[in-house]
Amino acid sequence: MTTESPEEIRHKIEQRLPLLPDLPGCYLMKDASDKIIYVGKAKNLKNRVRSYFRGAHDTKTTKLVSEIHHFETIVTNSNKEALILEINLIQQYKPQYNIKLKEGSMYPYLKITNEKDPQLIITSQVLKDGGQYFGPFPNVQAATATQQLLHKIYPLRRCSKNEKRACFYYHLGQCIGCCDHPVSKDAYQKQINRIKRFFNGEVGPIKNDLKRKMEEAAEKLDFEQAADLRDQIEYIETTVERQTVMSQDYDNMDVFNYYYDKGWISIQAFMLRQGSILKRKAALFPSYGEKEPDNELTTYIARFYKEQNNVLPKAILVPPAVDQEVLEAIFEIPVQTPLRGKKKSMLDLCEKNAKLALDEKFRLIEASTRKTLGAIEELADALQIPQANYIEAFDHSHIQGVHTVSGMVVYQNGKPDRKNYRKFKIKSSEGANEFAHSQEVIRRRYTRLLKENKPLPDLILMDGGIIQVRAARDVLENELDLSIPVAGMVKNDKHKTASLLDGSKEKIVELNPRSQAFHFIQRVQEEVHRYAISYHRQIRAKNQVASILDTIPGVGPATRSKLLKHFKSLQKIKEADVENLRKLGITRPVAKRIIEFLNNPERV
Repeated sequence: MTTESPEEIRHKIEQRLPLLPDLPGCYLMKDASDKIIYVGKAKNLKNRVRSYFRGAHDTKTTKLVSEIHHFETIVTNSNKEALILEINLIQQYKPQYNIKLKEGSMYPYLKITNEKDPQLIITSQVLKDGGQYFGPFPNVQAATATQQLLHKIYPLRRCSKNEKRACFYYHLGQCIGCCDHPVSKDAYQKQINRIKRFFNGEVGPIKNDLKRKMEEAAEKLDFEQAADLRDQIEYIETTVERQTVMSQDYDNMDVFNYYYDKGWISIQAFMLRQGSILKRKAALFPSYGEKEPDNELTTYIARFYKEQNNVLPKAILVPPAVDQEVLEAIFEIPVQTPLRGKKKSMLDLCEKNAKLALDEKFRLIEASTRKTLGAIEELADALQIPQANYIEAFDHSHIQGVHTVSGMVVYQNGKPDRKNYRKFKIKSSEGANEFAHSQEVIRRRYTRLLKENKPLPDLILMDGGIIQVRAARDVLENELDLSIPVAGMVKNDKHKTASLLDGSKEKIVELNPRSQAFHFIQRVQEEVHRYAISYHRQIRAKNQVASILDTIPGVGPATRSKLLKHFKSLQKIKEADVENLRKLGITRPVAKRIIEFLNNPERV
């Protein structure tokens, strides 16, 4: 689970929002455990995703936004493809904030049935029944309007099979007429082919035919008919998009592509099933040495199936530079590079997503670098010191002066350098003596740096006010003869960053609460406090365990030390058995006494 504060999470999200593309696609909202909690689609990803973090929302949306830790996006070629992908992602991940889709989908499709006299019907399920599916449609109204249009233009059977004479729809020209006379298979196929072309975007012939009929109706003064035809033309122009026919074109194949720049490779993999994108996998990592990016992709694909236990598809689509022969020899399935058509379009879409992912990473790095460097430059200017590239910050933690510890965090060029963090257990003073605690930790830290001839920081930050700052300066200047700048991170009564105290002048430095320097001081103060208090909890827990062990007859300092060193916690000692304890050199009677004591339900 993440330990980031809500402010840090919001800051990371705000950094990403301007980098979103003005393109159609899907967005996946995730919580702190990386679980997908909501999936949505958008004609414009930037506008749609940004809307979640701007302005007021209803109760349900506010609850969703409060749980968003980060998000992902997948770019598609059209809003229609985004809709299909959204359906598949919801079915796959079942996010808690999405309306639960029933078996198949709540989104409607149009289907040409597989029977002697086929019909054009609306359905919410896509089955392997030989039928031909078109869609999905955003709602039932859109599916119904398209169905009614096709009934008028390219009618199939609209009546029941039990009709003994021409049905009502046949007289309206909306039934092919199998109720009146036998209709050949070829006649049905011609209509079906026209419907397919319609869904593939070939609407020109239909519009021309409708315009001709509209003009004829107007000439006959049949304005009602002309208005109906006009509405049909308008519907085609404004509503009917290029639909994806649910065919075998994309059936059971995986598509891989990459984008390489500045020593980094971004890889995207699309798993296509039943004519649409079922799942997306993404990887982004540095490409070291002389290894070519196409070789990196070849290795990634091999590992994708060998190590991740992904099921092999019927075929794999890759860019031309990939070693297809090697992959075919390994997996014994076709590995192809399409040069045109829908498959080539899908390969290009993979590359587009890979490029967008890598571009976003570079822009985030650039923005982060610009902000951190800007923050430490502002900080140095505010304190009137040459630079603040290397900073060490200190904080103390205790409860009423007991188990006092200090934590030190290090920042290099505005970023935490965690391998150089240090912990201090206060030895020389008791009680809540902040001045003495600060003196001890500063003395120990910088005496050691001088002794080891290691670099000294550009700035020392003390979590506190004038007491901590004066203590640090007293040791540095009067004992160690050092002139390192010292500043205090002052908190308000709500324990939040309030201001910065210049140690040399002992006066408050005014920082704009919205400035980069102020936010940087906030992050440093929160980090050093977290580090110090976590160490204090460890010490307190260890002492509590030691106190409990000391109450067991026969357990002395040596035995207690053995137990803590080996088991680390009271719970693990409690879960051990006598033989586990015997291996540490503890006698059987004492081992038995320890186990019985710790597992006694009456022990408080």
